[in-house]
Amino acid sequence: MLHSGISRKLEIPGQFQRLDDRRQRAIHEITVSDFSPLKISIIGGGGHVGLPLGLFLCDHGHSVTIVDTDQERLDQIGRGEMPFLEEGAEELLPKCLASGRFVLRSDQDAISDAELIIMTIGTPVDEYLDPQVRAFDEAVQDVLEHTSVGQLLMIRSTVFPGVTDRLGRQVAEEGHDLDVCYCPERIAQGRALQELTRLPQLVSGCSDRAQERAADFFRDLGAQVIELSPLEAELGKLFTNCYRYINFAISNQFYMLAEHYGVDFQRIYEAITADYPRLNGFSNSGLTGGPCLLKDTMQLASFNHNLLTLGQHAMMVNEGLPCFIIEQLKKEHDLKTKTVGVLGMAFKGNCDDGRSSLSYKLKKILSLECRRVLCTDPYIDDDDNTTLQSVLEEADILILGACHQEYRDLKPRQSVVDVFGFMSRD
Repeated sequence: MLHSGISRKLEIPGQFQRLDDRRQRAIHEITVSDFSPLKISIIGGGGHVGLPLGLFLCDHGHSVTIVDTDQERLDQIGRGEMPFLEEGAEELLPKCLASGRFVLRSDQDAISDAELIIMTIGTPVDEYLDPQVRAFDEAVQDVLEHTSVGQLLMIRSTVFPGVTDRLGRQVAEEGHDLDVCYCPERIAQGRALQELTRLPQLVSGCSDRAQERAADFFRDLGAQVIELSPLEAELGKLFTNCYRYINFAISNQFYMLAEHYGVDFQRIYEAITADYPRLNGFSNSGLTGGPCLLKDTMQLASFNHNLLTLGQHAMMVNEGLPCFIIEQLKKEHDLKTKTVGVLGMAFKGNCDDGRSSLSYKLKKILSLECRRVLCTDPYIDDDDNTTLQSVLEEADILILGACHQEYRDLKPRQSVVDVFGFMSRD
């Protein structure tokens, strides 16, 4: 049985009920003692989910093998260079490499020696916004060919609901002596090292033993554990991202409504949220992109037979915001004679990830509507980007695409479209 330390459960403070009183869950509190390091392999370990987790686990005394098919990325990591921005990782990576407990591999032979295998390969959506389960299945099959008796196989990324139970049945039918669990990450990209144990961890397993082993593992790291069934945990992860996506859509819809009637959304937002606790969860408006929120909302819709009215309307609002911005500009400017500059191409502020960023959609539409488009980003190395200075000198109009700190106190001569309300109001 896998334990990253011999956990002594000192207290179970009680159970909490869901609002409908149909089920009960126990949140356990434990005191961690006698630590015993594990051999851990992380599949897809060079990515935004796997690499910070690997660094965190190595820093906590475990032996970690990062398994990734991207040899160029592995070489970069081996030189002590982070392939993406992650708070605290630049200092931690050299320390982990020097420890001798942090190994990089492009093959899967190291899997057989691991006590814990963590898969950080999720299920993306295709061009029809349907989940691509086949890629996940193929990755799982490769892993199963290298497993050994008694290992714990942990799925960490977002998966289509039902995938974990199906994997558990597959493992049993093929005669693998493995425990399968699903423990989704819910951290904010770029803040994994701070949030991995600060946020509660959802834990589920295809058997009681798998669930207990997974729960003990996270408790020994100091995380609060909340136990669910696999389907509940899968839906819980999707609900989390879908809720955020819908929440952003509400604000973006209000922004468009205010702009349509010629009033300042930010003034309204600041007024109604000031010292008013009932609106603490009311997000600000802004371009809502990235590799997770839309994808997971569409996975949830697909799971529910393509019926998720709120989520699908949220997609129309959020994905339609770039078009709305440009249509508003066209009311006041002849864009065919204008150079428009986009400040920030990442999907969020202080981030170097441009995946599914609406700034690129904005750029594409602008290229059809205006004389010239200039884009800049201090974190994204793109041959099509130019310097901030060039954009400020040459653009007639500016649009804020990402809330990078470098832009907050800019005092440009041009008018600026700032949907986020991020830049100085001066």
